[in-house]
Amino acid sequence: MSVLETSRDGSVSLLELRRPERRNALDLELCRAITAAAGAEVAAGARVLVVTGSGTSFCSGADLTGVYGDEFLQALYAMLHGPDGLTSLPVPVIAAVNGPAIGAGTQLALAADLRVADETARFAVPTARNGMAVDAWTIRRLAEVAGGGVARRLMIAAETVDRSTALACGLVDRPGTLDDALSWAQEIAALAPLSLAHNKAVLNGADDAAVQASFAACWASDDVREAAAARAERRPPVFEGR
Repeated sequence: MSVLETSRDGSVSLLELRRPERRNALDLELCRAITAAAGAEVAAGARVLVVTGSGTSFCSGADLTGVYGDEFLQALYAMLHGPDGLTSLPVPVIAAVNGPAIGAGTQLALAADLRVADETARFAVPTARNGMAVDAWTIRRLAEVAGGGVARRLMIAAETVDRSTALACGLVDRPGTLDDALSWAQEIAALAPLSLAHNKAVLNGADDAAVQASFAACWASDDVREAAAARAERRPPVFEGR
Protein backbone atom coordinates (compact mmCIF):
# COMPACT_ATOMS: atom_id res chain seq x y z
CA MET A 1 0.00 0.00 0.00
CA SER A 2 1.32 3.43 -0.95
CA VAL A 3 2.17 5.82 1.87
CA LEU A 4 0.82 8.72 -0.20
CA GLU A 5 -2.26 8.87 -2.41
CA THR A 6 -2.57 11.52 -5.09
CA SER A 7 -5.74 12.52 -6.90
CA ARG A 8 -6.72 15.39 -9.19
CA ASP A 9 -9.89 17.41 -9.67
CA GLY A 10 -9.38 19.90 -12.47
CA SER A 11 -6.47 22.14 -11.49
CA VAL A 12 -6.42 21.01 -7.85
CA SER A 13 -4.36 18.05 -6.68
CA LEU A 14 -4.88 16.31 -3.35
CA LEU A 15 -1.96 14.64 -1.56
CA GLU A 16 -3.18 12.37 1.23
CA LEU A 17 -0.75 10.91 3.75
CA ARG A 18 -1.70 7.26 4.15
CA ARG A 19 -0.04 5.81 7.23
CA PRO A 20 -3.07 5.72 9.54
CA GLU A 21 -1.59 2.91 11.60
CA ARG A 22 1.21 5.36 12.53
CA ARG A 23 -1.14 8.38 12.60
CA ASN A 24 0.54 9.53 9.37
CA ALA A 25 3.93 9.99 11.01
CA LEU A 26 6.62 11.07 8.58
CA ASP A 27 9.40 8.66 7.72
CA LEU A 28 12.06 8.72 5.03
CA GLU A 29 9.80 7.13 2.41
CA LEU A 30 6.88 9.47 3.03
CA CYS A 31 9.01 12.63 3.00
CA ARG A 32 10.50 11.63 -0.34
CA ALA A 33 7.08 10.65 -1.69
CA ILE A 34 5.59 14.06 -0.82
CA THR A 35 8.46 15.90 -2.53
CA ALA A 36 8.22 13.77 -5.66
CA ALA A 37 4.42 13.82 -5.89
CA ALA A 38 4.14 17.56 -5.31
CA GLY A 39 6.65 18.30 -8.05
CA ALA A 40 5.01 15.84 -10.43
CA GLU A 41 1.55 17.32 -9.89
CA VAL A 42 2.79 20.85 -10.56
CA ALA A 43 4.60 19.67 -13.69
CA ALA A 44 1.36 18.04 -14.84
CA GLY A 45 -0.55 21.30 -14.53
CA ALA A 46 -1.88 21.48 -10.98
CA ARG A 47 -2.45 25.07 -9.89
CA VAL A 48 -3.11 24.36 -6.21
CA LEU A 49 -2.06 21.48 -3.96
CA VAL A 50 -3.98 20.33 -0.90
CA VAL A 51 -2.20 18.18 1.68
CA THR A 52 -4.13 16.18 4.29
CA GLY A 53 -3.92 13.02 6.36
CA SER A 54 -5.97 9.84 6.20
CA GLY A 55 -7.93 8.75 9.25
CA THR A 56 -8.17 10.98 12.31
CA SER A 57 -4.69 12.55 12.31
CA PHE A 58 -3.10 15.08 10.00
CA CYS A 59 0.42 14.03 10.96
CA SER A 60 1.65 12.91 14.37
CA GLY A 61 5.24 13.94 13.74
CA ALA A 62 8.38 12.06 12.84
CA ASP A 63 8.18 8.28 13.02
CA LEU A 64 10.72 7.52 15.71
CA THR A 65 10.37 3.77 15.08
CA GLY A 66 11.74 4.13 11.56
CA VAL A 67 14.82 5.60 9.97
CA TYR A 68 15.67 8.64 12.06
CA GLY A 69 19.01 10.30 11.46
CA ASP A 70 20.80 12.59 9.04
CA GLU A 71 19.22 10.96 5.99
CA PHE A 72 15.72 11.44 7.37
CA LEU A 73 16.38 15.03 8.46
CA GLN A 74 17.74 15.88 5.02
CA ALA A 75 14.62 14.41 3.39
CA LEU A 76 12.32 16.18 5.84
CA TYR A 77 13.79 19.64 5.32
CA ALA A 78 14.14 19.11 1.58
CA MET A 79 10.41 18.34 1.50
CA LEU A 80 9.51 21.38 3.61
CA HIS A 81 11.69 24.13 2.19
CA GLY A 82 14.38 22.72 -0.08
CA PRO A 83 14.78 23.78 -3.74
CA ASP A 84 12.05 21.29 -4.71
CA GLY A 85 10.13 21.55 -1.44
CA LEU A 86 6.65 22.80 -0.72
CA THR A 87 7.65 26.40 0.00
CA SER A 88 9.61 26.56 -3.26
CA LEU A 89 6.79 25.37 -5.52
CA PRO A 90 5.30 28.06 -7.79
CA VAL A 91 1.73 27.14 -6.76
CA PRO A 92 -0.18 27.63 -3.52
CA VAL A 93 -0.26 24.75 -1.04
CA ILE A 94 -3.15 24.35 1.40
CA ALA A 95 -2.89 22.13 4.47
CA ALA A 96 -6.24 20.55 5.36
CA VAL A 97 -5.48 19.80 9.00
CA ASN A 98 -7.93 17.04 9.86
CA GLY A 99 -6.61 16.25 13.33
CA PRO A 100 -3.45 16.56 15.43
CA ALA A 101 -0.44 18.10 13.71
CA ILE A 102 2.38 17.40 16.14
CA GLY A 103 6.09 18.08 15.73
CA ALA A 104 6.87 17.43 12.06
CA GLY A 105 3.11 17.62 11.49
CA THR A 106 3.13 21.27 12.55
CA GLN A 107 6.19 21.77 10.37
CA LEU A 108 4.30 20.28 7.40
CA ALA A 109 1.35 22.59 8.06
CA LEU A 110 3.71 25.57 8.29
CA ALA A 111 5.25 24.71 4.92
CA ALA A 112 1.81 25.23 3.36
CA ASP A 113 0.76 28.71 2.32
CA LEU A 114 -2.69 28.39 3.90
CA ARG A 115 -4.19 26.19 6.59
CA VAL A 116 -7.78 24.96 6.98
CA ALA A 117 -8.42 23.05 10.20
CA ASP A 118 -11.31 21.01 11.52
CA GLU A 119 -12.38 21.07 15.15
CA THR A 120 -10.04 18.22 16.14
CA ALA A 121 -6.90 20.01 14.93
CA ARG A 122 -4.17 20.86 17.39
CA PHE A 123 -0.57 21.96 17.00
CA ALA A 124 2.59 21.37 19.00
CA VAL A 125 6.37 21.24 18.53
CA PRO A 126 7.39 19.38 21.70
CA THR A 127 11.15 19.28 21.16
CA ALA A 128 11.72 20.45 24.73
CA ARG A 129 9.95 17.32 25.94
CA ASN A 130 12.11 14.91 23.92
CA GLY A 131 15.50 16.63 23.79
CA MET A 132 15.35 17.15 20.03
CA ALA A 133 15.46 20.28 17.90
CA VAL A 134 13.94 21.72 14.77
CA ASP A 135 15.73 23.94 12.30
CA ALA A 136 15.72 27.73 12.48
CA TRP A 137 13.35 27.95 9.50
CA THR A 138 10.63 26.18 11.50
CA ILE A 139 10.89 28.48 14.52
CA ARG A 140 11.06 31.64 12.43
CA ARG A 141 8.18 30.53 10.21
CA LEU A 142 6.10 29.73 13.27
CA ALA A 143 6.78 33.19 14.72
CA GLU A 144 6.01 34.83 11.38
CA VAL A 145 2.73 32.97 10.91
CA ALA A 146 1.43 32.68 14.49
CA GLY A 147 3.20 35.58 16.19
CA GLY A 148 6.05 35.63 18.65
CA GLY A 149 3.90 34.96 21.70
CA VAL A 150 2.36 31.75 20.42
CA ALA A 151 5.70 30.65 18.95
CA ARG A 152 7.33 31.05 22.35
CA ARG A 153 4.53 29.11 24.04
CA LEU A 154 5.04 26.21 21.63
CA MET A 155 8.83 26.31 21.57
CA ILE A 156 9.71 27.43 25.12
CA ALA A 157 6.79 26.11 27.19
CA ALA A 158 6.11 23.08 24.92
CA GLU A 159 2.40 23.92 24.90
CA THR A 160 -0.24 22.51 22.58
CA VAL A 161 -2.49 24.94 20.69
CA ASP A 162 -6.08 24.02 19.84
CA ARG A 163 -8.00 25.18 16.79
CA SER A 164 -9.64 28.18 18.42
CA THR A 165 -6.30 29.55 19.57
CA ALA A 166 -4.73 28.76 16.20
CA LEU A 167 -7.51 30.66 14.43
CA ALA A 168 -7.15 33.63 16.74
CA CYS A 169 -3.40 33.96 16.17
CA GLY A 170 -3.37 33.24 12.41
CA LEU A 171 -1.78 29.81 12.54
CA VAL A 172 -5.04 28.58 10.97
CA ASP A 173 -6.61 30.68 8.23
CA ARG A 174 -10.07 29.10 8.09
CA PRO A 175 -12.05 26.56 10.08
CA GLY A 176 -13.37 23.69 8.02
CA THR A 177 -13.11 20.19 6.66
CA LEU A 178 -11.19 18.71 3.78
CA ASP A 179 -14.12 19.53 1.51
CA ASP A 180 -13.89 23.16 2.60
CA ALA A 181 -10.17 23.18 1.83
CA LEU A 182 -10.76 21.66 -1.60
CA SER A 183 -13.48 24.20 -2.36
CA TRP A 184 -11.14 27.06 -1.41
CA ALA A 185 -8.43 25.49 -3.55
CA GLN A 186 -10.74 25.51 -6.57
CA GLU A 187 -11.40 29.22 -6.04
CA ILE A 188 -7.68 29.97 -5.81
CA ALA A 189 -6.94 27.82 -8.87
CA ALA A 190 -9.00 30.26 -10.97
CA LEU A 191 -6.68 33.15 -10.06
CA ALA A 192 -3.71 34.26 -12.14
CA PRO A 193 -0.93 31.63 -11.73
CA LEU A 194 1.97 33.97 -12.45
CA SER A 195 0.70 36.50 -9.93
CA LEU A 196 0.30 33.79 -7.30
CA ALA A 197 3.80 32.47 -7.99
CA HIS A 198 5.25 35.98 -7.65
CA ASN A 199 3.36 36.70 -4.43
CA LYS A 200 4.41 33.38 -2.91
CA ALA A 201 8.05 33.93 -3.88
CA VAL A 202 8.10 37.35 -2.20
CA LEU A 203 6.35 36.10 0.94
CA ASN A 204 8.80 33.21 1.21
CA GLY A 205 11.87 35.41 0.86
CA ALA A 206 13.02 34.69 -2.67
CA ASP A 207 16.17 36.52 -3.75
CA ASP A 208 15.93 39.87 -5.52
CA ALA A 209 16.74 38.47 -8.95
CA ALA A 210 13.95 35.89 -8.75
CA VAL A 211 11.48 38.49 -7.51
CA GLN A 212 12.36 40.92 -10.27
CA ALA A 213 11.98 38.16 -12.85
CA SER A 214 8.57 37.09 -11.58
CA PHE A 215 7.42 40.72 -11.36
CA ALA A 216 8.41 41.32 -14.97
CA ALA A 217 6.81 38.06 -16.08
CA CYS A 218 3.45 39.13 -14.65
CA TRP A 219 3.43 42.48 -16.42
CA ALA A 220 4.55 40.92 -19.72
CA SER A 221 2.05 38.06 -19.58
CA ASP A 222 -0.98 37.27 -21.68
CA ASP A 223 -2.85 36.96 -18.40
CA VAL A 224 -2.59 40.66 -17.58
CA ARG A 225 -4.06 41.44 -21.01
CA GLU A 226 -6.74 38.78 -20.50
CA ALA A 227 -7.77 40.45 -17.24
CA ALA A 228 -8.11 43.80 -19.02
CA ALA A 229 -10.18 42.22 -21.80
CA ALA A 230 -12.39 40.43 -19.28
CA ARG A 231 -13.07 43.70 -17.46
CA ALA A 232 -14.03 45.39 -20.72
CA GLU A 233 -16.26 42.48 -21.72
CA ARG A 234 -17.74 42.11 -18.22
CA ARG A 235 -16.84 38.44 -17.87
CA PRO A 236 -14.62 36.39 -15.58
CA PRO A 237 -11.03 36.17 -16.81
CA VAL A 238 -9.61 32.84 -17.93
CA PHE A 239 -5.97 32.73 -16.92
CA GLU A 240 -3.47 30.46 -18.66
CA GLY A 241 -0.35 31.21 -16.67
CA ARG A 242 1.57 32.69 -19.55
